[in-house]
Formats: sequence, structure tokens, C-alpha cells
Amino acid sequence: MASSRRHNLFNIPAHVGFVDALAAGLLARTADPLDRARMLVLLPNRRAVRALTQAFVRQLGSAETAGLLLPRMVPVGDLGEDDFDRLMTGDIPLAPPVDPLVRRLELARLVRALPAGDTGRSAIEALRLGDALGNSLDAMLAEEVSPTALRDAIADKELASHWDETLRFLEVIITHWPPVRDRMGASDGGTRLAAAIAALIARWHGAPPQTPVIAAGIVSGTPALARLLKAVLDLPNGQVVLPGLDTDLSSAGNSRFDAIICAEAEEDPPLARDSEAHPQHAFKLLLARLRRTREDVAEWGHAAGPDGPATRTPLVMAAMAPAQAGEGWLDTESAPFAAQAFENVRVVEAATAAEEAQVVALALRRSLETPGATAALVTPDRALARRVAAHCRRWGIAVDDSAGTPLPRTPPGALALAMVAAMAGQFDPVRLLALLKHPLVSPESEARPAWLRRVRQLDLALRGVRPAPGLEGIGAQIDYWLHDPRSAGRDATLADWWDDVAALLAPLEALGNAREIRLDALAETLRRMGEALTGERLWSGTDGRALAARIEALIAEGALFGTMDIAEAPALVDALLADVAVRPGWGGHPRLSILGPVEAQLARADLMILAGLNEGVWPAQPSPDPWLAPAIRAALGLPGAARAMGLAAQDFVRALGAPQVLITRARRDAGGPMRASRLLLRLDALAARLGVGPDALLRDDLLLRLARSLDTGLPPVRIPRPAPAPPAADRPRTLSVTEVDTLIADPFALYASKMLRLRPLDPLDDDPGAAFRGEVIHEVLEIWVKDGHPDLASLARLTEAMLQREGRDFPLLRALWGPRARAAIEWAGTALLEAVAAGRVPVGAETRGALTLGNGVQINGKADRIDRDAQGAHAIIDYKTGSVPKVENVELGYANQLPLLALMLERGDMRLPAGTPDNATVNALEYWKLGGNLAKPGEIKAALGKRQAETIPGHLQTVHETVTDFTTQLLCGTAPFRSQVHPALVWGDYNHLARVLEWRDRPRGSRP
Repeated sequence: MASSRRHNLFNIPAHVGFVDALAAGLLARTADPLDRARMLVLLPNRRAVRALTQAFVRQLGSAETAGLLLPRMVPVGDLGEDDFDRLMTGDIPLAPPVDPLVRRLELARLVRALPAGDTGRSAIEALRLGDALGNSLDAMLAEEVSPTALRDAIADKELASHWDETLRFLEVIITHWPPVRDRMGASDGGTRLAAAIAALIARWHGAPPQTPVIAAGIVSGTPALARLLKAVLDLPNGQVVLPGLDTDLSSAGNSRFDAIICAEAEEDPPLARDSEAHPQHAFKLLLARLRRTREDVAEWGHAAGPDGPATRTPLVMAAMAPAQAGEGWLDTESAPFAAQAFENVRVVEAATAAEEAQVVALALRRSLETPGATAALVTPDRALARRVAAHCRRWGIAVDDSAGTPLPRTPPGALALAMVAAMAGQFDPVRLLALLKHPLVSPESEARPAWLRRVRQLDLALRGVRPAPGLEGIGAQIDYWLHDPRSAGRDATLADWWDDVAALLAPLEALGNAREIRLDALAETLRRMGEALTGERLWSGTDGRALAARIEALIAEGALFGTMDIAEAPALVDALLADVAVRPGWGGHPRLSILGPVEAQLARADLMILAGLNEGVWPAQPSPDPWLAPAIRAALGLPGAARAMGLAAQDFVRALGAPQVLITRARRDAGGPMRASRLLLRLDALAARLGVGPDALLRDDLLLRLARSLDTGLPPVRIPRPAPAPPAADRPRTLSVTEVDTLIADPFALYASKMLRLRPLDPLDDDPGAAFRGEVIHEVLEIWVKDGHPDLASLARLTEAMLQREGRDFPLLRALWGPRARAAIEWAGTALLEAVAAGRVPVGAETRGALTLGNGVQINGKADRIDRDAQGAHAIIDYKTGSVPKVENVELGYANQLPLLALMLERGDMRLPAGTPDNATVNALEYWKLGGNLAKPGEIKAALGKRQAETIPGHLQTVHETVTDFTTQLLCGTAPFRSQVHPALVWGDYNHLARVLEWRDRPRGSRP
């Protein structure tokens, strides 16, 4: 019976360029251009329409394209297309498809209305749960399963108790969503597609078109599309053209195809779900729904290139044979033509994902060496695609990525997110500067260079501990910085400039100060703020127009979502922008393209680069449905998770049919080692079975070597250890006591700080560290000592006032460090009062002094505290909230702060109160270690050990001689400033400038 059917079901093999063969066949079937113009061609999507249009141009040549009449081409998979609506519905009014953004917001609102337990449900969580519900709804509607069937499916299964909770969520799409959709006068995509197809079929039954109707490239076996294809086959001039069906009717081919279990034609659902991962499963399902067999499929013919070798297709089909197909492999006698079939298939295994991107970019560039040759990268890995496009841009090659760029990754989208982040973060320095430094930002009243100069000054002002939140806190920090004599690059007009900027940002702050905000109000504020900060630049270009459209949609529809906490705004806005893909309208290279597997289904180039062939990437790991468990999907008759893997395998097989194929993978990515894709492993297994060995899939080592050498450059040249030796007249003559230690341990660091005037910048938005905590304790003790150290109660009051002031914006600091600070300060006060009781009285706090050496170099310093005992001897005390220098380092002359301060005191160079004798002596050098822990809040350590009173005079003389010697050589002479003379004592702020890693670990005996 099958042989008596009219042959109107065709196939174009995988090794034949589909759109070129289709165009050639349509041209051959319509000699009259007017007949061709009356033809209707149904295609899967808009990209297929564009590809077929280009194929017609290639087939006819430039001489005939001026008057080219093309068939009417309609993408049946794109709802909302004007051609689709006019073709499908005719005069029958159908509800328009619901706007995707509106549905997302409505489903999220319905999810938020459900009880959420004690912790509540965040806005972004509600949006994600709503998106998952929408995906489940689409999956059911595509298979024409009513959402109400969910109740029966769950009731029929013995499921865990948590499914009662799940059913409560599913009630959103069963009960709550349909009335909302109907009130909007809209329809779901799957329902509308089925209704449109039903209207078209009814119209065709009443008046069958007499002109040709061709459905080409449609493999989806959903019931609605299957009915459409069957209706096309029933038309007088209807034809269906399949892309890449395995038409091998030999025993091996039949064994392969018969082993694919299809639930539509077989009565074995479990095996059918296992077969869904096969690349031919979709074809078998479609043929079953069309009530056709492979014997009914004829070859389309008219191969027009670019085509691969015909011998490759059966080999690839054999490699993909199901495991249960015992005879599905080719016989070993097929080995002689295997090497020829895979002659132009190359494989590259890169070490890393970055190296793989470099290999692919080189392959694309190499293809341009052949005049007229085309190349396409096909990969589901969007990060890899972006890397390849970036590599091509460095050579001036712009490659169009069909997936586009997510809106948040474009400059306008990133600016919108920066505004939301700054508002949610109360304008903390990092987020504020990210906003103000954005390349689109500068008001129309100020030029971009002048704006950036101001922003860089603001960057300097905001370095260090985070200021108080809000715009007012930023202004207070600027005032503090402008009045701090230590600030470099101060400009008094910065405060006036910031006042103008704060006025611009005030509406954003006012919105952020609200406890909860509405999405439409946020979108309106972003619109006004974007114009205030950029003028009209934010809305220009393709990406700017895309952002404008999404902002306007959120203004119009955002009220549906309700209110949200301000802290949730950045993640929510990011999610709402991420589903907008920005594609350039022009400018891509005419012979190169980057395609996703779906976009590449009907595309063909001379070189097809299949990249990202790792397990979990191609094919991707099936994403579990959070709402529809496998048992529920099976009960509803929905496709299993493996269906997506089968479609990915189908895309791989089809792309392998190109004349030249390059397959690439990376052995590891940022997450760790990667396994080769099962699709690539099947090809290797086929080569091994045929006895061809590794030569069947040749490795392109040349590309790999080029990629690895591209950025290597010339061999490294050893540069000697830096030893700058400026003239003696240019060297500094003044040092602080801490800089003396730097001069001895790391002269280059002193050269960089004192002569080059380079200072390490504090981090932005820094947490209060050891230096900050030390300043707080020093200030409390200084005030208390200068007030006469009356009692511990007054010290406690000072401590609490300081903690309240400094911990106002750092509650965690106050909670965690506050108890230790109180204990340490109380210990210091107690120790001081005990010393007073023993006859030792403080005579100075934060006392400054200076020491002039015999060579004219002046040493400046400041003592935290100076005490005098009853005999007139003095003790110099240094408060330490960090580590304390070891006694041996002090003895060896590597920690000279206290000895130098003692020399200043004994020589009368310390600014002590009136009445201090000129012949002061020092008998104690002490470190008071503060803030260790609650069990041991403080400790007094003698700088020179327990017998320091005896050793201090000799040690002071030694320090004086040593410091004089070092300063004479390095500050008064011409000795070079070498780096890291004593590496164990160096902090390393200037190690990168001294290129320490280049010379420190050289082999012994190598030249410095």
C-alpha cells in the first residue's frame, strides 16, 4: 500500500547543504518566475527564511537577482509574525499571543500571592519560580495536554507528601493563570499555534490551494505541527522536505532505525524515553504521527553545495546507532572508504577553554585565505562564542553572533544595572564609582575628559574605610579628605562638583530610601536618571533602543509585579533584562558567522567548526523540571529530559555533513577537568571498530601550535636587579623613625616612596582594619592621658563615645571588636594607674621630636607616651594593636623606632612640657600590646629584654652610629637603592615595581 502513495515526502541527506538543495529544487520545479512567486514555503523560523533567501541569490547568480521573484516564505515557529498571522488565521480573529514580559510578571505575582512560610519569598525567587511554571505550561500546551490533567496525574501516583505542596504551586497555571490571561484578551503561544493551524487546515479543506505548498526543514513532532505537515501532504500540490533523515534501508540501517523506540508507534514507554536521546528519534516520531514510513520518503535531489562526501553520512549514522541495535554498526568491509569520508574532518583538543577559543578564531581567520570560502562556528557555549568573537575583533574581523548579546552585557544595560546597584548599596564607593566611570556617563553640560578627571579625584577621596551611607556620607568624606594635610591631589572645587552630582543622583537616593518600591516606579526613575547622566546617548544604537523598549515596557507593566525590597532590585532587574538579546543590524563579516545549534540547523558553510564538544556542553546536561517529575511527565505523555539531548545530537549529525569540519574541545575549564562529549566518543569508537585507528579523525596540531605561540612573544630577557642611584643632591634629608627601618631593610621602597612619591592607595570600601582599630585606641588613650587620667570610669565613657562614633556605620565591627577594644583599653588604663601608684607619671602623650645626625639628616618621630619615674628616668611606650617586633630584631638594629625616640629625648629634641630636665635619661623601652583577646587583653613587653636598663645606653650609641652610617651612604652619598636587602623584614608594597619575582629565585651563580 505504501508504494502506491504519491511521492510528496522528501528528504535531503545530512551531507547535502539543505537550503541550497532546497532552492535548487524549487527553481527546477518552477520554470516560470510567476509560478515561483505564487509558491508558499513553510519554514521553521526566521533564520531559515533568511538562509533560504540567500540560497536563492546564490543559485541564480548576480546577473539574475535584480528581477528575482521569490516564493512566499513563512516561519511557522515565530508567533506574532505578520506573515504567520495572515497565512494561518485568514479572516478568523484569534486572540493575540500574550506578551512574554507580561506573563513573567503575572506568574511571579501569582507565586508571591501563595503562602511562603516564615521566611517569606523574595522577589527574584518568585520570578524564577514563575518562569519555571511558565516553562512547564509551555511544555504541556505544545503537546496539547490541558493543565487540568495535572491534578489527575498527581492523584494517580503514589508520591511523597511534598507533592501536595507542589500541586499548590501548580494550581497557579491550572486555576489562577487562565482567568488572568483571558482578562487580557490574549492566548498562550502553544494554544494559539494549535488554533491557527486548525484554522488554516479548515480553510484548506474548504478550498485547497492549487499552487505549490512546501513545508521544509520542520522536524518538530508536536501534534499541532504534525497535523500541519499532514495537511500539506494531503494538498494537491503539497510537499514536505525533511532535513537529514536516515534513509538507509539496508539491514544495518533498518536495525538502527527499528531500535529507536517511539511511544507514538510502540507500546513500550520506558524504552521510548531512552530512545529520545537518539538523533533520529524526532524523525521517527514525526513519521509515526504522519502515518508514513521511510519507504514513503523519496530523495529530493538537486544537491547544489556546499556538500560533504556522501560516504560520511552512513558512517555517522552508524556511529550514532542505539545500543540495542546489535547489527546497527557498519561491517568492517566499510573500512576502506572510512578514511576518505573523514579526510576533511579534524579534531583539536585544547588544554583550556581560552586556548580552544584561540584555536577556533585562528581557524575562522585561516578560512578567509581561500577566496569565497565560508566558515561558521557552531556551539551551544555562549562564553566560548563571545571569546572567539573578541579574538576576531583584534584582527579587525567582526563576526555576527546569531544569539546576540544579553542586554546586561551591553553598555546601556550595564549602566542600568549600575544605577540600580548604586541605589541598593546606598552609594557605597565601589558601586558609586562604577556608575560614574561608566563610558556613557557624563552630563551634557560637562565634557567627558573633564568628568573623568573629577571622578578620579573622587576615587582618591573615597579610598580607605567606607564612609557613612548615602550621598551625604560621600559629601562628608570629601570634606574630610580636602582638609586632611596628608591627602594628595586635593582640589577644593571637588566639593562644588560633588554637590552638582549629588543633585543629579538625588531622585535615585529618594527612591532607594523607601522601604519597598514598585517596579514601574523604579523603571521610571531609571529612565529619568539615564537621561540626566548621559543625555540621549543611553538610548542610541541597537542596544540603547533595546534598553529603551524594555524600560518602557516595565513602566507600563511593572505595576503587575507589586512591591519589592530595595535590596532585591539589582538581581530582579538583571533577570528582567537578561532575556533581551541585542543583535547588530549590520556589520558582520559576509563569509563568517557564529551560530547556536538551533540557528545552524539549516545553515551550511564550507567549514563548519563544532566547538565545545564536552559532556554537559554539547549535549547539555538535561535540566530537571522543578515542577514535573519524570513520572508525572510520563503520565501526561510529555517528552522526557532526554529529548533535548536527542535534538542536540541531531544538530551535531547535520553539521558533520559539511565539506570540511573542525571539532574542538577543551580538556578542562575553570571548574576542572572535562570529559569528551559522547557524540565525539562515538565517532572515535566507530573508527576503532573499522580498524582505521586515530587517522580517521585527524588532529590539527598546526592550529594548536599556532594558538599556543600566538601570545608567547619573544623569549624573556633577564633584567638586572633594580639599583637606582640618583645624585646625592636629589636625595631626601628628612626621614621618619619608621622610614629609617625601611631604609635599612628595603632601600628601594624608600626611594619609591620618598623620591618617586608613590604611595599605595587604600582599598575602596575597606572594612575597618588593624590600622583603623589602632587609631581608635590611640586616640582614646591620648585624650584620657592629656585630661590627667582621672579614673577608669572616665576612660570607659571615652571608650563608649568613640565606639559609638566609629561603629555607627559598622555594626559588625562594634559587635565583634567592641568587647575586645573595651577590655584592651581598660587593661591599659589599669596598668597606667598601677604605674602611677608605683611612682611613674606620664609626662607626654603623642609627643613629637626630631633628631639631627652629624651628616645633617633629620629624623622625626612621635612617642605614644612618655613616663617619668621618681628618680627622673624615663620610659618610652609604644601602643601596638598588631604584631610586636622581636627582641632580637631590636637588638640587631632592624626595629629602631623606640631607640631613636630615646635618643631624641636624651638629646633634648623631644617637645616635653616645661620643667623637664635637659639631661633626661631613658631606662625603659616598652611595647604595650593591646587587643589580643578577652582572656589576655594586654601585655607589656620590654623592647630589649628583661635587663634592658643595663643595655639601653650602649644600644642607643650603636643605633646612632648605624643610622648615621646608612644615611651617609644612601642619603648623602651615591650608593644605589637596592630592593629587599633584608627580605624577611619587608612589607612588599613596592615589590612589583622592583620586579622582585624576576630575580629573587634565580639559580645560584647567575648574574644579578
